[in-house]
Amino acid sequence: MSSVLRKRPALPGAQRRFNVSHVRSLTDTWTLGGLRLANRVVLAPLAGIGNWFVRLQAKRHGAGLVVSEMVSSFGLVHGNERTVREFLRIHPEEHPVSMQLFGHDAAVMREAAAIVADAGADVLDLNMGCPVRKVCRTGAGAALLDDPDRAVAIARAAGEGSGLPVTVKLRPGREPGDRAGVELARRLVDDAGVAGIAFHPRHASQQHSGAPDYLLARELVEALPVPVIVSGGLSSDERTLRAFEESGAAAVMLARGALGNPWLFGRLLGTYEGEPTPHEVLEELEWVIDCAEEHLGVERAGRYLRKFYPWYSERLQLTRREREPLVTAPTTAHAREAWRSVAQAAMPVAA
Repeated sequence: MSSVLRKRPALPGAQRRFNVSHVRSLTDTWTLGGLRLANRVVLAPLAGIGNWFVRLQAKRHGAGLVVSEMVSSFGLVHGNERTVREFLRIHPEEHPVSMQLFGHDAAVMREAAAIVADAGADVLDLNMGCPVRKVCRTGAGAALLDDPDRAVAIARAAGEGSGLPVTVKLRPGREPGDRAGVELARRLVDDAGVAGIAFHPRHASQQHSGAPDYLLARELVEALPVPVIVSGGLSSDERTLRAFEESGAAAVMLARGALGNPWLFGRLLGTYEGEPTPHEVLEELEWVIDCAEEHLGVERAGRYLRKFYPWYSERLQLTRREREPLVTAPTTAHAREAWRSVAQAAMPVAA
């Protein structure tokens, strides 16, 4: 599949509902920890998803920076060889790439950060906002919002161990009204020297529900001397551009809105218009399946990709009945057969 995106007319009925001047602002270059980035659209760390080929897909469609899925610092230091190899695999064409770590121990983080640097990462990101209970129970993720001294020590250790620019992804606090994350962001910059903050302006208890507070993000942007990247609720062109404008952030970080929808990167950057054709969706999924088989092996890829199929089905607006053979496919071979059948039915008949 060609890595060159083509600009084409919008499909019938598709409307360009965004302001071109805003799109161009997202194409501006910017600097993060001394690293010059081509544009202001970033792929977020997607837990259990953001491996090398998901990141490479975002890069192919225009992302200026891609961030890995959340990786345990303890897992890197004490994990088996296959785990480390799979989590830290970086494709040569996905640079610049940031690897995200989580953990609660500064000494372990220092060692894990060195491993990440040796693997070829350009930036190291630390997760201090994950609300998942099993992560917080260890004292990592959003639990660090309530332990600022430990959080600062971990961030400082990450920089010392890696020698890379360090960023931190966090939330305002654990409960509505809590501003611990805002205060922590200041300390991370002042006391640990982090190069940037990725800010999801929902409290940890909200997880992914409720309206993000982009005005709170703007407050942080205006208070910090380093770039702030805004995330949360960026599920469409319009919402992303609105968040970019309202927050004043240096960049936007696309997460769930980009799942099965890498064309969102191109639309925001002005290199793609409208919605993908059935052929383009099929071609993209074929590429994903090929990469997953190469990375995980055919058997593991078949299980792993089941979470991907609904995202691509949504691009074709398939009914539940139409997508059933795909989302229940036991192997990638069955998935290919089901997908091609559905996609062929969706394609217009040639004259």
